[in-house]
Amino acid sequence: MALYCAGDIQGCDGALERLLALIGFSPSRDTLYLLGDLVNRGPDSVAVLQRCMALAGSVQVLLGNHDLHLLAVAQGVRPPSRRDTLDALLAHPQRAAMLDWLRHQPLARQVHHGGEAMLLVHAGVLPAWTPQQTLALAGEVQQALSGAHWQAFLQQMYGNEPACWHEELQGMDRLRVVVNALTRVRFCSLQGVMDFSSSESARQAPAGLLPWFELPGRKTQGQLTVFGHWSTLGWMSRADLLALDTGCVWGGSLSAVRFGSTLAEREHLQVECAQAQAPGAAHA
Repeated sequence: MALYCAGDIQGCDGALERLLALIGFSPSRDTLYLLGDLVNRGPDSVAVLQRCMALAGSVQVLLGNHDLHLLAVAQGVRPPSRRDTLDALLAHPQRAAMLDWLRHQPLARQVHHGGEAMLLVHAGVLPAWTPQQTLALAGEVQQALSGAHWQAFLQQMYGNEPACWHEELQGMDRLRVVVNALTRVRFCSLQGVMDFSSSESARQAPAGLLPWFELPGRKTQGQLTVFGHWSTLGWMSRADLLALDTGCVWGGSLSAVRFGSTLAEREHLQVECAQAQAPGAAHA
């Protein structure tokens, strides 16, 4: 049995198919974790969701900001973006089943392998959160999104405030911070205040900001954390950190990692993506 994680697919089903072929993926033997942003900007979001649903159990997913955007657009909560490529999915006869499956997926997972654990998120983790707290908070959002009043949750999900975590946060303020951290964050201030205006690489951090994973006192330090979302950051492999978004939908590559007998034994795998975006397009 082999264990894999892969970065943002964003509707690039052709690249996902080539990746599965490259690794010789066996649904009966292997497990692949996809780190969110399954849909949008690429050419075939329908095929990506159908493939993930057909391989449920052996392919397990997280929700990213584009997946939440799809749910919001489908419910009329958000207008489509001019760069969206969701029309075929929204008009598909199996739309309801795909959206229902999607909204029941988590925003974070903990995976055990070789006696060790790793934390999977789409974007990042706030410095005050332990791995277990991260999972618990993600579970609160998943409960709201999979519950009977999920449309009301989507209507209040958007916004940049509050921009930092406080233990006393309740209701939608609490859930909004969790969503923003797990699906949108790149940079934070030293005080843990999230910034949503910058998408530069980590080496080009705006004044007064640090990548979320460089904040001092981060309580997930020492816990291997695997994430995507940040295409301008690209591939990064450290003892306690793996970044896997290498910009497939922007004309880059789709990256995955295969773990050996331990989480420290890693092989970087990638396939090129034919999908290219216009130069200067926002990597969001």
